[in-house]
Amino acid sequence: MRLGINLGYWGAGMDADNLQVAKEADRLGYSVCWAAEAYGSDAATVLTWVAAHTERIDVGSAIFQIPARTPAMTAMTAATLDSLSGGRFRLGLGVSGPQVSEGWYGVRFDKPLARTREYVEIVRKAMSRERLTHQGEHWTLPLPDGPGKPLKLTVHPVREYIPLYIAAIGPKNLEQTGEIADGALLIFPSAEHLAETALAPLRAGRERAGRTLEGFDVCPTLPIAVGEDVDALADLFRPYTALYVGGMGSRKQNFYNRLAQRMGYEKAAAEIQDKYLAGDKEGAAAAVPRELIDSTSLLGPVERIADRMAAYAEAGVTTLTLSPAGFTLEERLTALRTGVEALERAGLA
Repeated sequence: MRLGINLGYWGAGMDADNLQVAKEADRLGYSVCWAAEAYGSDAATVLTWVAAHTERIDVGSAIFQIPARTPAMTAMTAATLDSLSGGRFRLGLGVSGPQVSEGWYGVRFDKPLARTREYVEIVRKAMSRERLTHQGEHWTLPLPDGPGKPLKLTVHPVREYIPLYIAAIGPKNLEQTGEIADGALLIFPSAEHLAETALAPLRAGRERAGRTLEGFDVCPTLPIAVGEDVDALADLFRPYTALYVGGMGSRKQNFYNRLAQRMGYEKAAAEIQDKYLAGDKEGAAAAVPRELIDSTSLLGPVERIADRMAAYAEAGVTTLTLSPAGFTLEERLTALRTGVEALERAGLA
């Protein structure tokens, strides 16, 4: 099992620290550094900056939002990043959510599975440097009855094949991800529930494509906090968990809330959402079960973290991406180094 690092969103007040975290991850031998985007910093610019200051670590979008870019622009960006980084780019895609898609980009959040499938098909065709033609429900290339003509990408990526990941949570999206992608970006993954909540639908999708999970990158992101007081460490992530389970989406469309329900936290998920949407963020955070945080994070001393890493590897994780907690740079760097030590203690390095 390999390790990755997720920098999250740029512009959250730790920008200078983020670059130092990425450089330390590069020095420590982490396999990939991911950056996110929502409606603030864009991931492409951040990854270009990180790639320019690192040497070996891959840089990956987690995610490029599908409503933010046309498929051809995504292919151009991926090819450019791969070229500039010397063949170190991984392309992660996702539909985002209805509030961001419709509120920020003005793109209807309709038929997300069909839109993703079509988007991936166009991106793959463009990155392979074929002349770009497509006749679909969401995109037509070139446009008919006009001056457009089939064009071919002029940038040559370093690699012939750039690995493509999809951020997936729901069963149908996971199954499609297994069918059409090279890896899955997961969030709030519990090692104890991974087989049923993620691996089973991913495997079904791979089988539909005539493949197995061999070579497919199962890549969850987990917060990590190091220390002896596990309860206190869990409290650090209460606002984060409450935000996603309670407020990341509407009452009818919150994929993270549904995931918590599938893991057996139906009552707690409802309470967290009710309080968060009513404006009681502190109450929502307090309602998050400690067990939910502990099962979807890496908390405690290095020995405990090593045991949890072993459980994730046994469950089928191939790249474990860490999101280090801490109010200071040194705390975050300590979490990175502890991650490497724990991987070695678990016999997974």
